[in-house]
Amino acid sequence: MLVCATSILVGGLALAQPPGGAQPPGGAQPPGGAQPPGGAQPPGGAQPAPGAQPPGLPGKAPVIALVNPADAAQWQTLAAEVGWRVVAAPDDPLANIDKRVQALALKVEEAVKDGAADPSRVYLAGRADAAATVFYAIARIPDRWAAGVALGGSPKSAIDSNRVFTANFTNTPVLWASAGANDESLAAKLKDAGLNLEWRSSTGLTNRAILQWLAAHVRADFPLTIDCETNSPTFASCYWIQLTKFDAAERNDVLPLTLVPGDLGASLDLGGFGYRGDDPGPGVGVAFLPEKYNGPLKVGDRLVALDGKPIENARQLLQTLSKVDATRPAVAMIERAKDRIRVETRILVPRRDPVVTARVKAEYQPDSHQIIVISRSVTEMRITIPPDWVPADLAWNGLTLDNIKTAGCQALKLEKELLHTAPCQ
Repeated sequence: MLVCATSILVGGLALAQPPGGAQPPGGAQPPGGAQPPGGAQPPGGAQPAPGAQPPGLPGKAPVIALVNPADAAQWQTLAAEVGWRVVAAPDDPLANIDKRVQALALKVEEAVKDGAADPSRVYLAGRADAAATVFYAIARIPDRWAAGVALGGSPKSAIDSNRVFTANFTNTPVLWASAGANDESLAAKLKDAGLNLEWRSSTGLTNRAILQWLAAHVRADFPLTIDCETNSPTFASCYWIQLTKFDAAERNDVLPLTLVPGDLGASLDLGGFGYRGDDPGPGVGVAFLPEKYNGPLKVGDRLVALDGKPIENARQLLQTLSKVDATRPAVAMIERAKDRIRVETRILVPRRDPVVTARVKAEYQPDSHQIIVISRSVTEMRITIPPDWVPADLAWNGLTLDNIKTAGCQALKLEKELLHTAPCQ
């Protein structure tokens, strides 16, 4: 039995994923020897960057949180020269992208607890194929990082996951340095959509400039304004607010969807196979297959023709699939060693399902001592109030709780248009 799959492009790597949740790579990692474009390279012998020491907690070092642990050795050299630390989670090829992002956040938390890492100066970094994971990690856990830098690659695969919400970048900007022909145009579109993004050409970009850009951003534990959106209760932390119960019926048109919609294009119904998006051909080589794959392909096979027409390379295959607007039968020709195998399959065009999310937007107004919370699809939350904010009045979706005098965590609940509160348990 063939497994339906949806292909997405991850930097230079095309992945086939099950429909209904197109994801950036679970275990796929960029090649260990891949280099970022232009001058935007982790160091071999980089000089320290004057002014790259951002203000923060005395005695605690800024942290580069690497989304790809294979890059650790290169970044360690640069970090040692400027007094920064490098943190990366162990490589787990079988872990999906959410698990990998959570593992990295956990490693950062451990470094902070050890006492040497500054929680206000944690900077995400990824290059080449891993650049997309920088965008994805911020979209999933927006309140852990001060900023992110993506060197080369493309955010497209993160966007195609349909999990990138511009609200989550409000306090966490990204620097994307690249040299692709259409990268600047894509960056402009993302900025127009509301993403907190700066694009620079990687040509001539130095390590010093990258570090100075990162150093200019410091994370606050209690930002005066926060804005977060999620489609998963697992990823429901927003600085001083933790969403704890959801109800899609709790509509609020004041807070629109901030999703950057992905491009879920057509794919071959050959199972969840992966191939390199920059495969020069002829044909397209099967680079990897998921665990327990039961389709007709083997690693090393080459897809050499589709419906009797030769496939020159991966780019041509993607272009061919992009022109298909409805699911239909197809015939693929597979080259395996000296044999050619005819496989009857289908070209699948996925259905775009409605996206259901929860969003919270909140601010503290020092002049009036007011905490104002607006939410959508949320009925319960925990809010942590710092000592210098009390006494304060709190309003949630128009319901007001007057004169909060005690700092700390409060559990809030909306029920029958009444606001209930109690100290967190």
